[in-house]
Amino acid sequence: MLATILLGFLTSFIAPLLCRRGGARARLLLALLPLTFLVYFFSFLKPLWSGETFRVAYPWVPSLNIELSFYLDGLSLFFGIIIAGIGVLIFVYASGYFEEHPHIGRFYAYLSMFTTSMLGLVLADNVFTLFIFWELTSISSYLLIGFDHEGDTARAAALQALLVTGAGGLALLAGLILLAHAGGSYELSDLVGRGNVLRDHALYLPIFLLILLGAFTKSAQFPFYFWLPAAMAAPTPVSAYLHSATMVKAGVYLLARLYPVLGGTDAWHYIVSVGGAATMLIGAGCALMQTDLKRILAYSTVSVLGILTLLLGLGTPLAIKAAIVFLFVHSLYKGALFLAAGAVDHETGTRDVESLSGLRKVMPVTAVITGLAALSMAGIPPLFGFISKELLYEAKLQAPQAAILITGAGVLANILLVAVAALVVIRPFFGRAIATPKKPHEPPWRLLLGPGILAGLGLVIGLFPDALATPLVEPAIAAVRAEPTEIKLALWHGFNPIFALSLATLACGAVAYGARDWLRRTVTRLPRVSLAGPEHAYELAL
Repeated sequence: MLATILLGFLTSFIAPLLCRRGGARARLLLALLPLTFLVYFFSFLKPLWSGETFRVAYPWVPSLNIELSFYLDGLSLFFGIIIAGIGVLIFVYASGYFEEHPHIGRFYAYLSMFTTSMLGLVLADNVFTLFIFWELTSISSYLLIGFDHEGDTARAAALQALLVTGAGGLALLAGLILLAHAGGSYELSDLVGRGNVLRDHALYLPIFLLILLGAFTKSAQFPFYFWLPAAMAAPTPVSAYLHSATMVKAGVYLLARLYPVLGGTDAWHYIVSVGGAATMLIGAGCALMQTDLKRILAYSTVSVLGILTLLLGLGTPLAIKAAIVFLFVHSLYKGALFLAAGAVDHETGTRDVESLSGLRKVMPVTAVITGLAALSMAGIPPLFGFISKELLYEAKLQAPQAAILITGAGVLANILLVAVAALVVIRPFFGRAIATPKKPHEPPWRLLLGPGILAGLGLVIGLFPDALATPLVEPAIAAVRAEPTEIKLALWHGFNPIFALSLATLACGAVAYGARDWLRRTVTRLPRVSLAGPEHAYELAL
């Protein structure tokens, strides 16, 4: 595992030289890095499904009994495959998106550094190792968000993301040190078995709150959600990778990893669930108010991160199952939508939905890809998103407390997200064609490969979920629950109340889409009780 991490950082150092000497072919060659990671992780799929785990450790600070250790179980494998798999597509996409950009070598250096840092984070067993990789993801994302460094907006967005996640990282460091002190070990694999001791410890609450602060800032939870939409100043490959599939899910990963240690208490249940529910509703509501494709997708990502946090806060076996499956689904459809939005922007010169219409005639392949991903986002069968939406409703209906309230909030958020899914596909691709800043045409294959594969997987896995998804999600669920777990995923469960709820969500989502302009006008007339309060507080602090 250490050799894998070192290979990634070595590639980061040599990427500028390769791009300078090898041109377009070298940029494609760099995609071999995440492909190597992907093959490596797939080699562990069968033994981990059988219940095995793998750990390696190297002496680091022997006088303090601190090791440089890495641990591979179902949860880290699940995240590793998502990071590496989508990474391959992002590396290829970026080679076409930037074409002859003068700083393309620098971009690939940052991207390789980020990919490796994310893998190090999900593989880390030692708490200090985890913190170092946690901060490396913040630093590398700062460089990627601010890649267009000559623009004031990009620099400000990069700084905001760095300061918000960096402040949370300092809180996380304090929480991890206290956790190791209270649990008697620096290794997460040891601490997982000491949950009962830690939950009864006098330091439990400060440990929990400090670690939660780190997770909430990283995964853009209320009140820290504002940095993620601002980070859309980043180039599209960055938005698709960092803000749909990887970095923003680091906080969710941390909550899932530490659930056996800190979960199951009233503090965990109420704080995590309420924070997730607030984020879910705010993100969905704000998404429908936007007109910029990337900001629409960014706010919908905020909402999804809230849903994942809410499910981990509920903590029931069904909620954890729904969280892992939904995380997988979201990585597929949101990655495809971000990349498709970038292709539209690249070929038309705009990503404002008010300035786009009728593109399906000149960009038919992009339209089909976007449509498939949007259908999965809306939860329409036979897409994988339909399976996850049914799991979400089932988990919320079986919440240990306030099930009706939680389900109602979830239905409202999903109605808004269905309207958002309709917005990103209907407005740009249907209707009468209008003039755009650039004459639109189908993008090159490197810009279609990534979103096409991700959208296609949403359909194929939806048709064969138990064969294709279960081997990956089952070990992850077992790792979060710290006990063997068997699951079955199926597309059809018959006509039942949950299916009726799904149909009602789609119908109400269609109404919300039709009323979006009225909703937008109504919101602008309301007194400004501003959701920008947290962002204003950040500006005052800055």
